[in-house]
Amino acid sequence: MSWYRNAVWFVKGLREYTRSGYESASRHFDPADVEVNVAGRSFLVTGANSGIGKATAKEIARRGGTVHLLCRNKERAEVAKGEIVTETGNQNIFLHVVDISNPKEIWKFAEKFKNEHKLNVLINNAGCMVNNRELTEDGLEKNFATNTLGTYILTTALLPLLEKEADARVITVSSGGMLVQKLNISDLQSGNGTFDGTMVYAQNKRQQVVLTEQWAKAHRNIHFSVMHPGWADTPAVRSSMPDFYQKMKNTLRTEAQGADTVVWLAVSSQAIKLPSGLFFQDRQPVPTHLPLASTHSPPEDEEKLMEVLEDFSQKFKSTSSGT
Repeated sequence: MSWYRNAVWFVKGLREYTRSGYESASRHFDPADVEVNVAGRSFLVTGANSGIGKATAKEIARRGGTVHLLCRNKERAEVAKGEIVTETGNQNIFLHVVDISNPKEIWKFAEKFKNEHKLNVLINNAGCMVNNRELTEDGLEKNFATNTLGTYILTTALLPLLEKEADARVITVSSGGMLVQKLNISDLQSGNGTFDGTMVYAQNKRQQVVLTEQWAKAHRNIHFSVMHPGWADTPAVRSSMPDFYQKMKNTLRTEAQGADTVVWLAVSSQAIKLPSGLFFQDRQPVPTHLPLASTHSPPEDEEKLMEVLEDFSQKFKSTSSGT
């Protein structure tokens, strides 16, 4: 079955996820959707020093939003911040240095942020694809720690802040690669069998879709969405998938094209007219499963994922506060 999923997904990708796929879809976009002024609204973008995160932050800054850049590397983040301020003229750009693979750091950041700022929109963009099994200082597999647990902890820690605001939104940047994976809760840290970084990443991205669906059910006052940016030419793609990049580089989307749906979900009034919890591609909700791919999971597995992540989260919360 996995060969079937991969083949169907790749053919779909060539048609829809490339630059030509974006150009075809964008003919149906309404430019007015994103011609908005979001001055007075506060946005937090993770992984904002390059790629889709930086492109998203820049477009929000152009529209007057207060933008908090959450990045791991201080030097690269300072350069990105300077570029955004210079290009947009928006001075309300703030930098926070946090490693999303470090749960204790996330908790410390979130507690401080909640006391000092308001938040209307959280954009979970930070991610990684490590091709060899690597453990963090906490003994967590690095892809899982960054893509799944880090996203879970940051979002749940900031929910009380989001709940205070009108038109609060959470957008998570996933990947169409998740379509080849069925949720697997038996080996969340990929300790069994041969380690395949691409498939681990795809599994994490499936987990992000499940998180979004579960959060949407539990928190009705916040609009949750998850999206696929398409195949974009970003530093992460070049470094993590060099073979794919070499084969596809002439067909990849630009960073701005990859970020377009993130920006649309973050600022447009049209996005929140659609139900919370959906998966988007090129400003449209799309199915979360390929036809005949057998990737549906039972509800109890999805609930179990949330329970396991909450247990991890609380464990690191107590250690971050020293209790």
